[in-house]
Amino acid sequence: MNGKTLSLSFQHVLAMYGGAVIVPLIVGGAIGLTSLQLTYLVAIDLMMCGVATLLQVMRNKFFGIGLPVVLGCTFTAVGPMISIGQSYGVSAIYGSIITAGILVTIFAKFFGKLVRFFPPVVTGSVVTIIGITLIPVAMKDMAGGEGASDFGSLSNIGLAFGVLLFIILLFRFFKGFVRSVAILIGLVGGTIVGAFMGKVDITPVKEASWLHLPEVFHFGFPTFNVMAILTMVLVAIVSLVESTGVYFALSDICEEEINEDDLARGYRAEGLAILFGGLFNAFPYTTYSQNVGLLQLSGVKSRKVIATAGGMLIVLGFLPKLAAITTIIPHPVLGGAMVAMFGMVVAYGIKMLSEVNFASQENLLIIACSVGMGLGVTVVPDLFAKFPTALQILTGNGIVAGSITAIVLNLIFNVSVSKKSEREKVSVLRSASERIS
Repeated sequence: MNGKTLSLSFQHVLAMYGGAVIVPLIVGGAIGLTSLQLTYLVAIDLMMCGVATLLQVMRNKFFGIGLPVVLGCTFTAVGPMISIGQSYGVSAIYGSIITAGILVTIFAKFFGKLVRFFPPVVTGSVVTIIGITLIPVAMKDMAGGEGASDFGSLSNIGLAFGVLLFIILLFRFFKGFVRSVAILIGLVGGTIVGAFMGKVDITPVKEASWLHLPEVFHFGFPTFNVMAILTMVLVAIVSLVESTGVYFALSDICEEEINEDDLARGYRAEGLAILFGGLFNAFPYTTYSQNVGLLQLSGVKSRKVIATAGGMLIVLGFLPKLAAITTIIPHPVLGGAMVAMFGMVVAYGIKMLSEVNFASQENLLIIACSVGMGLGVTVVPDLFAKFPTALQILTGNGIVAGSITAIVLNLIFNVSVSKKSEREKVSVLRSASERIS
């Protein structure tokens, strides 16, 4: 392996590193994990990102799309995981991830036939709801983190907005690779400034070991809650719709035709990645579109480069001392970066909705009712408290309530009872390729 391959692979690691570490920091912080537990979560997430990437890059009869794609934790899962963890406990998070992974793996071959039930009016509404419900998490961190003694202090607010401004300036004056790692640069720069302000405690780094081995069920045996499972299955479906777009984009870039069997192997690899994420107490995984942009930028389309990047991530996962460095990032720094990242989730949902025919009153009604229901239940969680338990499975969570509303209304207004031809199905799938950022 030559230096060029290593350097190109390291670029891909950097491009996804910010997203890979900030997800466990946000979720772990929101559900009350200790610094030691956060260190494990970051390390195991990096390792599982590598494993998930290798599962997808390797092509065989059962799994793997065989395209140069990098996988990481989907931001679509952040809000649902926090909600599940706060409502039912950490064990329910991993029970839902494991179940979702099993279902995606089993039904991978049939997913292509279900895509017609998740057009942009549905997926765009769901992603928009998820992004909006995440914003309060960012706001609390900007102020110093919930329960902080200096919550809302000028120093916290100033540091948070400084990080946000720095990220905005990086996007304004740089292009290409610098843009792809702008969040990571913002986190590093903000932490350095935070250290001079006395907001960084390096104790977790000192206490972390240099080497550790991953553990199955590190946070305890999973529990299986119907509401949590339903939420995570919806997240997995939305992620697969997004992945479909990445698959088709990469097939065009690499000039490789893909068919339904290829898509099924890709979905199955993603299902296995989600399953492993649940078993090792990590996250559900999906394709990272920012690495597609980097692949276009570099012009190097080699699977070997991506496989090497996956290997690098696995090695990083064995080194908790390095993972612990990320846990010392001050809350205001995270908050400033999260405003940009969660805002991008909302913007991405709106981008997906831009493909919708807004001349149709039916589509407007689907978006209005689903977003309204999702936000309404999130703001007033006791709205359906007196309903039977069986119904509360569908109404007790804003993301689930909004998603179910969008799916049902789309079935009522837009889905024809006539069967679509194979050509039409492929056309629907290919149109998803326009949704990557």
